[in-house]
Amino acid sequence: MKKIVIASDSFKGTIDSIDVCNIVEKGIKNIRPEIDTVTIPIADGGEGTVDAFLNAIGGKKITKSVTGPLFDKVEASYGILDDGSAVIEMAQASGLPLVEGKENPLKTTTYGTGELIEDALLKGCKKIIIGVGGSATNDGGVGMAAALGIKFLKEDESEIDLTGGGLTDLASIDVSDINSMVSECNFVVACDVDNPLYGNNGAAFVFAPQKGADSNMVKVLDENLKHYAGIVNRDLGINLQNYKGSGAAGGLGAGLLAFLNAELKSGINILLDAVDFDNLIADADLIITGEGKIDGQSLRGKVPVGIADRAVKYHKPVIAIVGAIGDEIDALYERGISSIFSINRRAEAFETARNHSEENLLKTTESIIRLISVI
Repeated sequence: MKKIVIASDSFKGTIDSIDVCNIVEKGIKNIRPEIDTVTIPIADGGEGTVDAFLNAIGGKKITKSVTGPLFDKVEASYGILDDGSAVIEMAQASGLPLVEGKENPLKTTTYGTGELIEDALLKGCKKIIIGVGGSATNDGGVGMAAALGIKFLKEDESEIDLTGGGLTDLASIDVSDINSMVSECNFVVACDVDNPLYGNNGAAFVFAPQKGADSNMVKVLDENLKHYAGIVNRDLGINLQNYKGSGAAGGLGAGLLAFLNAELKSGINILLDAVDFDNLIADADLIITGEGKIDGQSLRGKVPVGIADRAVKYHKPVIAIVGAIGDEIDALYERGISSIFSINRRAEAFETARNHSEENLLKTTESIIRLISVI
């Protein structure tokens, strides 16, 4: 064993991806200091995406006061990379942590995400990568688009509420005043899901319950997104339901597609390409990856599977170290993950276990390296 590549996502709510990689590296070196290690903090478009890109490419963080999901002012940060591109996490402006205790996707907006995009355009960015994980919204991206000059009108030509609930009043869309800088920029959506805009696998039914929606609200939100898609198809000639990932972030994916001509790409693959990941693993003996929880949903674009997809091309073994192991993981082994280890060393609630996450991650890594060393 000469070289190990460490490429992990964050353990959401406990350890960010940079610290995860550093702790795993320390665990390896504690047991086998002679092993060469390469650390690559990873994100899939959700929490930690900006920091992962800044760590990989270099750049600076910009902080701006924008409209939060409940229309109050919040401080949100994004990154401008050394290559002139911008990286935005929509959750910074429109994410669930900003509505804690007041979750209601009928009343939340992505307007602040649009304000971050506008700021990056004003600073001259010609490529903007937008991570769409962790949203508190279900507005189809109308808030974002409105911040860039698009008007969403009722029958009486007044503007709708720029929320998931407001979509029910949408009668027409006016794109004539869209910010002129939009056409000069390339937009890429770092998206970790492939859900359609509406329907049983759409934004409302799959994700809105996590944002505070009850069963009745889910049905209303889904109908509103379907209505919205119909207006977009009529006025712009774009059938949003045909695009995988249009349901990401409560339909923000759809809005970015329709109004910014964005390209939806796997968030993990955008970052892996940026760091030349294939070249880094070509001579590696092992790859260690991880995330907070691994389960069947991880097949839909999550970091460990994205890593495994690259690794199998070079016949490299992949070990996933995770906080929790969920159901339906057998398919992950078929996808290229060699083994999965949970860092939890005793049965206890997450609220308690999170206090020992760093120590548990270190000890689990050490145990894995001890095992590898005697095989």
